[in-house]
Amino acid sequence: MSDGVELAGDEDVGEETGEKRVSYAEAFFDLVWVLCVTQISGLLHLDHGLAGVGRALIVLIPVYWCWVGSTVLANTRDIDHPWGRVGLFSIALCGLFLALALPQAYGSRGLLFGAAYLVARWLLLAQVLWGRGVVVGPMGVGALVTGPLLLAGGFAHGDARTALWTLAAALDLLTPALARRRLIAIRFHPTHLPERFALFLLIALGEAIVSIGAPVAAGRTLRADEVLSVAIAFVAACGLWWVYFNYAADAMRHAMTTAPLRGDIVRQVLSYGHLAFVSGVIAFAAGVSAAATHPGARLPPGPLGLLFGGCALFLATFGYTRWRMFRQMSWTRLGAAAAVLAAMALCAPLPALAALGVLAALLVALNLLEYRRVQRSPTHEL
Repeated sequence: MSDGVELAGDEDVGEETGEKRVSYAEAFFDLVWVLCVTQISGLLHLDHGLAGVGRALIVLIPVYWCWVGSTVLANTRDIDHPWGRVGLFSIALCGLFLALALPQAYGSRGLLFGAAYLVARWLLLAQVLWGRGVVVGPMGVGALVTGPLLLAGGFAHGDARTALWTLAAALDLLTPALARRRLIAIRFHPTHLPERFALFLLIALGEAIVSIGAPVAAGRTLRADEVLSVAIAFVAACGLWWVYFNYAADAMRHAMTTAPLRGDIVRQVLSYGHLAFVSGVIAFAAGVSAAATHPGARLPPGPLGLLFGGCALFLATFGYTRWRMFRQMSWTRLGAAAAVLAAMALCAPLPALAALGVLAALLVALNLLEYRRVQRSPTHEL
């Protein structure tokens, strides 16, 4: 969790009276982050190599952390009033500038990216400080340390920019773990946050759908193998949705409601875990775009690795989240992740259409297996 706060003389940040639901303002706010995810996926489309993956991850972390901070603010404050909405939409405007900067973040728009992130963190900090004392936690680190580092990176060029932004991303990731003692004192609304993080995952899955259909729709003709590849790729995307929303979403909501230390669930499962989920889906989206566009050709190593590796990361993350929530392992999903990685090697010489078929079949088989196991034993842990 990136943006929990501890306020001097007031540790009870959130109120637990009633059930807090996602507001229309938050749903509108998320539309900006749809564009951010699309632009990050676009970076992977342009560079499938390890360096490209690393650069995409470096900019994904601050973008994601801005969203997390705003989500925590909405969870621990009442923002469903005119001034609260203005504050949220002001951060959304910074998110829009982040999205505009992303295609050339490592080129001519690096300063725009760094400045937009810094202003977003200042706006977030200002809304927390408004009449509530002094912040001593990750919110302040984002505004006073990582934000300036990203701005400094915007003035730098080449490897210097990459190094400064890598340091900023690493600090954003480490700060919540180092500030655990402060974060566990915060009161969180237990139903609101799981719903918000699930919606962000839907944003990433939406990008996967766009990556499946948009490149094919842009062609002048529509061949039979392209239609089939779109259908199979959509089945694979549905498989990813099913794995999360059929069982895991309810498990996360239950863990958040019953955990003695909700701050640990927010930090470990929601924030860190969903960063891995979203990263996996974005990688899958970049790989599936190449597969759907050229179904008759073999996938190059980069797109093949993104397609299967992203799916494997998504599935393996359930092993981490289930252990953090219940101290139990998700053996079926860990096994499926291993099977996906093994299939990647086997599918390397095959046409993209066949590789998509194998991946979709594995995801369908995983969901059928879990359905049968739950039907036989409703108390079975996946």
